[in-house]
Amino acid sequence: MPEGHVIHRLANGLTDWFGGQAVRVTSPQGRFADEAALLDGSVLSGAEAYGKHLFIDFGPDRIVHVHLGLIGKLWLIDGEPTSPAGPETLRLRIARDQRSAELRGPQWCRLITDEARDAIIAAAGDDPIRDDSTGEKAWAKISRSGRSIASLLMDQSVTAGVGNIYRAEVLFRHRVNPFKEGRTISRRTWNAVWADLVLLMRDGVTEGRIDSVRDEHLPEAMGRAPRVDRHGGEVYVYRRAGLPCLVCGTPVRTQVLEGRNLYWCPRCQRRR
Repeated sequence: MPEGHVIHRLANGLTDWFGGQAVRVTSPQGRFADEAALLDGSVLSGAEAYGKHLFIDFGPDRIVHVHLGLIGKLWLIDGEPTSPAGPETLRLRIARDQRSAELRGPQWCRLITDEARDAIIAAAGDDPIRDDSTGEKAWAKISRSGRSIASLLMDQSVTAGVGNIYRAEVLFRHRVNPFKEGRTISRRTWNAVWADLVLLMRDGVTEGRIDSVRDEHLPEAMGRAPRVDRHGGEVYVYRRAGLPCLVCGTPVRTQVLEGRNLYWCPRCQRRR
């Protein structure tokens, strides 16, 4: 599932390409056909992201709400589409001139009102990428919870947009045991974790990839081979199970926590 920086990049791209312009809206698959017909020829005001939710604004009470889920993809295409997939999987297409946005396989693609959008945002946690999030809402929940901090960071009603990679990496960077209960996390530690999420995730929006490794642990500094992974970026523990920790050399561990693979260093993050 894409993490929050990907959704914010898509929102920025939609706004840059189509904001303030009339667009063609179609649903070749047919599952969004009635809504697409209503929006076709309308002006796309802009798009915004909150956590993993994408809102494409076509005016009052005309908001396309997209959540990609586990398999959804949204491509911004400049020129002729290059995907070999046929129209039977194309839920939504937004186009103007030679540019298009093509949505396939989302968990949600629905037309909602302004009130419904506001309710979705109200139910979500703090989004580190947004200027209107401070981390206070997340702290209020974390500081009272007996759940593990690893579980809480993946809860979209606590920290919106944080996914498995950012969860694993930020906890490693601050030497936090992932099984530590939220209510035992100090305010100082949370402030540091939040500030780091803001830095890492906003960099992700700019760079289009997740990089969490500090300069002294980069391949060129350590004389090691760069990471090769379809997600790109240099990381400390994510998908490095069994490999030596870049800081202490201890093999990175993994286990399933609430249906997702958790990664951590048992030495660097041993303190509870």
